[in-house]
Amino acid sequence: MNCPYCLSEVSVDAYVCKTCSRDLYLFKPMMTKIAGLEERLALVPSNEAYELRIAELEYLLNEQNQHLTNRSLFSWIKDIALYLLVPLLLLLLAHWLIAVVYDTKMIYLRIISMILPLPFAYFLFKSHAHKIFPWFVGVVFLAMTSVIGMSWITSLVDHSPVFPQNLFEWKEVLEYSASIAFSFLTGMLLGGVAYANKQRRSQVGFLNALLRATSSHSARGTSSIQGIFGLMKTLQEHGGTVVALGTTAVSIYTGLKGIIGS
Repeated sequence: MNCPYCLSEVSVDAYVCKTCSRDLYLFKPMMTKIAGLEERLALVPSNEAYELRIAELEYLLNEQNQHLTNRSLFSWIKDIALYLLVPLLLLLLAHWLIAVVYDTKMIYLRIISMILPLPFAYFLFKSHAHKIFPWFVGVVFLAMTSVIGMSWITSLVDHSPVFPQNLFEWKEVLEYSASIAFSFLTGMLLGGVAYANKQRRSQVGFLNALLRATSSHSARGTSSIQGIFGLMKTLQEHGGTVVALGTTAVSIYTGLKGIIGS
C-alpha cells in the first residue's frame, strides 16, 4: 500500500511512513481496505481476456466441425450426387432440348455448358473446405461423361457413332470437355475464396482479441503481426480471383472456339 501523504510504499504493518514520518494510524483501516479491493480487482479478468477466450473457443469449434464433416461418408455421397450428378443430368437435358427437341443453334448449348457448372462448384466449395485433387478427378469425369452422353443422345436420333471417329472429332470432344471442366474449376476457386473469407472473419476476431491482449506489452510486435496478416489476406483474395479469371477465360475460349471458328 502507499502513503496517502507522499505516495511512497508503506509496509502493511507500519503505522508511520518511513519517508515523510507522518502518522498513518487514522488512515490504516482505509488503506487496508483499499489494498484488499485492489487485490480482488487484479484477479478479475479483463474484457480483452474474455474476448480472447470466446474467439479461441469459436475458432476451435469451427475446426472441430470441419473435422467432423471431413470424416462423414454421407456428406461425400451427398456432395457427389448434388454437385456432380445433378449438373451432369442438367447438361444432358439441355443438350436434348436444344439439339433434339428445338433443333436450334449449338452455341446456346455451349454457353449453357460454360455457365451451368459454375454455381454448383461455387456453393460446394463455399460450404466447407475440400481437397482439390479428388474433386478435380470428379470434374474430369463430369466433363467427359457430359460430352459422351450428349453424343449418345444425338446417336439415338441420327444413328451416328457415340465415340469420336477421327483426330478432329477427338479434339472437339476434348475442347468441349475442357470448357465444362474449367467452368467448374472457376466455381471451385471462387467458392474457395468465399470460404476462406468466412474462415478469416472468425480468425480475425481471434487475432484482434490476441492483439488487444498483447498490445500493452509490445506495440511494435503488434504492428508486425497486423502487417503480416494483412499481406496474407491480400495475397489470398487477389491470388484466387486472378486464377479464377484465368480459368474463366480458358473455359470461354475452349467452349466457343469450335463454334465461332466454324
